[in-house]
Amino acid sequence: MAGLPLNNFKTITSVVNTVEQTVYTAPLGFKSVFLLAQITNTGDTNEQVSFKFGRGGIETDIVSNFTIPPNDTLNLLTGKLVLETDDYIKVVGSDNNLDPNDLQFIASILETSA
Repeated sequence: MAGLPLNNFKTITSVVNTVEQTVYTAPLGFKSVFLLAQITNTGDTNEQVSFKFGRGGIETDIVSNFTIPPNDTLNLLTGKLVLETDDYIKVVGSDNNLDPNDLQFIASILETSA
């Protein structure tokens, strides 16, 4: 009988907009390690972003209203971030222009069975 894989590497992406959204939730039976998390501003105006970690109904701002210049990238983590089952990550951005695809979130995650 095959069990759950021990380690899963994932890359997730999302468009960041003015509606706060949960971009990742740690699955049941796994711990997740965020290896990389970035937001890129491909537009031609400054954009502000916020990045939150949530556990048990308590949210912690990791980055709050940080300005990303045009054609630049913000590394949201300087190290690793461990999430347990049901922990989540949220992102939200400003909208200083007409193109809703200017802010892009990307993360590399290692999910390991708990």
